Amino acid sequence: MLEARGLGHRYGAGSWLFRDLDLTVAGGEVLAVLGPNARGKTTLLTCLAGLRRPKEGTARCEGGVGYVPQSHDSQHRFAVLDMVAMGRARLVRSWTSPGAQDLEAAWKAMARVGIDDLAERPYAALSGGQRQLVLIARALVCDPSVLILDEPCAALDLRNQRAVLLMVDDLSREGIGIVMTTHDPGHALSIATQAILMDAETISCGRACELVNGQTLTELYRTPIHATTVMAPFGERAVVVADFGAGRGAARTVQQLTHTEKGTVKS
Repeated sequence: MLEARGLGHRYGAGSWLFRDLDLTVAGGEVLAVLGPNARGKTTLLTCLAGLRRPKEGTARCEGGVGYVPQSHDSQHRFAVLDMVAMGRARLVRSWTSPGAQDLEAAWKAMARVGIDDLAERPYAALSGGQRQLVLIARALVCDPSVLILDEPCAALDLRNQRAVLLMVDDLSREGIGIVMTTHDPGHALSIATQAILMDAETISCGRACELVNGQTLTELYRTPIHATTVMAPFGERAVVVADFGAGRGAARTVQQLTHTEKGTVKS
């Protein structure tokens, strides 16, 4: 379980990014953190992960914490196995190399996220989605009870977004607590049980299915946003879209096609 009490942070004498924040993430829960750019989401994650000392309050975790950064680019031609084994660094003595037990843990972590077939591939040669799975495996190599991910789907195409989100959902079903930031509210509605909305002046916490809606997102991002559901092959799915205004986007395109190429568009 990850728990924060009275958590607060600011840089120097600047405005507080967050203050008096209480939260609890139990095993199997997924907490999604949403908010505008430069609102302090990454700062919050690093405080929760123990990578940054907060100005106020405490954050503690019963069990280890695995941290996955927003992005990672390496020009070194480390093999995937080596990248994952680096997650064991705190358990390896100085001036020594990972031992058999560390490598076994790395293989186990790679198999857990389905990338053991990439073990010998250079990390720098992988796709964005593959790299993200490598970083998740590196975070899992010490069997943490909580996994903290900073925008795990940033810059990924739809196929890789789906792969990463399914992996995160699978890990939560295994009992790992998840904290993740995202700029896509639809991702939060798809897999999150809890949500935090970091507004310019306030922070709202609650159940994701109740807190993440068109009204709260419109207020959060200061732009018209609609949340609805669509029927997919396996049931209803939540969809969040920004309102571009009348006569714009797909609706205008369909109208144009309907007028110019009658019979080619089916309603």
